[in-house]
Amino acid sequence: VLWNAMIAVYGQGGHGREALLLFQQMELENVTPDKITFISILDACASLAALEEGRLIHVRIIKRGLQSDTVVSNAIVNMYSKCGSLEDARKLFVNMPVRNLVTWTAMIAAY
Repeated sequence: VLWNAMIAVYGQGGHGREALLLFQQMELENVTPDKITFISILDACASLAALEEGRLIHVRIIKRGLQSDTVVSNAIVNMYSKCGSLEDARKLFVNMPVRNLVTWTAMIAAY
């Protein structure tokens, strides 16, 4: 929980780079990220327009089997759109089994 809180605080406080470094440290210490961790770190990637880091985190999410979670997928769509990768955002959006208002808003805002 402490890791998640720190990553969220850094990410929301305009310190996305520090959030990414903390996420890397967390992984080095073999702490398994959960969906809250991924949502927070994707937000940090979006704020930095850090597309490559966001893509690597997306791969980790897939490996953990969390992409089917609508809230996590919304965070991925948002990250891709804010990083300027509309094609990736659209691909994920189209393949989402469940879309909600947040999903639609993220996609509309991308354009």
